[in-house]
Amino acid sequence: MSSTEPLSYPGWTPRNTAERILFHLKMHGDQTAASLGQALGTSGEAVRQQLVRLAEEGVVESWAQPKGVGRPSQFWRLTSEGQDRFPDTHAALTVDLLATIRSELGADMLSKLIDAREAKTRTDYRARLADAQTLGERVTRLADIRSQEGYMADWAEDGAGGYMLYENHCPICAAAAACQNFCRAELAVFRDALGPGAHVERVEHIIAGARRCAYRITPAA
Repeated sequence: MSSTEPLSYPGWTPRNTAERILFHLKMHGDQTAASLGQALGTSGEAVRQQLVRLAEEGVVESWAQPKGVGRPSQFWRLTSEGQDRFPDTHAALTVDLLATIRSELGADMLSKLIDAREAKTRTDYRARLADAQTLGERVTRLADIRSQEGYMADWAEDGAGGYMLYENHCPICAAAAACQNFCRAELAVFRDALGPGAHVERVEHIIAGARRCAYRITPAA
């Protein structure tokens, strides 16, 4: 994984311990109070007290995982209200505009507009990755670009010569849900930007109910 987890992303910066907890759950998924405490440099009990208060606000919830003998482990995760704490890029307006384009100009025109956006993004990503020498460097740069665009992206080596690219937030989620051509275009842009030497596969998808979008990137045969 990238060596240092950033403390903020464009449009959202944790201002206190409670928001750091929300940020860590967003980035890493379900956690115990103890693991959160270790990650945040405080005690598990201090984090647990914060989690209880956040649960009262409705932004986190707990669930128990049996572990054989003894008490089950208690994990915490964001609720839908917690997910809404992160930027949505004016979701309602975007969805309304998409619906208007589809109804007034037709589905074909909407597809053409998405294709034009894809072409522009493709050109931009190609230019910004042009001098990257290795697949690992291209993945790192792509994660940086996506983070700058609000996707809270991270990456990790997969242990078999490939990489995982994670997008922990989708700032255009409402638009993507209304028109999944955005997701198709995103995958096509990644494949083009990373070049013919990479095989890119989406293995987790927010629109399908996953916590995040994840892409497996492996050297092409």
